Amino acid sequence: MQNTVEAFLTTIEEQEIVAAIREAEQETSGEIRVHIETTSNGDIDTRSLEVFSILKMQNTELHNAVLIYVAVKDHAFAIYGDKGINDVVSKTFWDDTKNVIQEHFKNGNFKQGLVDGILLAGQQLKAYFPYTTHDYNELDDSISKG
Repeated sequence: MQNTVEAFLTTIEEQEIVAAIREAEQETSGEIRVHIETTSNGDIDTRSLEVFSILKMQNTELHNAVLIYVAVKDHAFAIYGDKGINDVVSKTFWDDTKNVIQEHFKNGNFKQGLVDGILLAGQQLKAYFPYTTHDYNELDDSISKG
């Protein structure tokens, strides 16, 4: 894994990830974001929750936002789902998404790991939070960086 945020993904790869977010969100009212930073400076779950809050992801109407957080130098990532998701899914809900991302990351395929993870997350969220004609994009689809 590259050790800097700048070297982690190319501009084209970032555009492909944003396109995957938009595609995934066409199937679900859930909101998906990706945040990349150098290090979590400690516990990755604590940091992903902090970033979730900083990005105001808890402000979605159905509390159905999910953050895929990547700490590049730490060689680690976390998936954080909001209360609306966690209230209705099993504790192992994100395991398949984590496994898909992890397998690609192990092989240095960071962009593909994120794309496949995002698309799978969208499919999984669709069962609980289907897209409706009233849906609108509540959160920015761009990749945030810290």
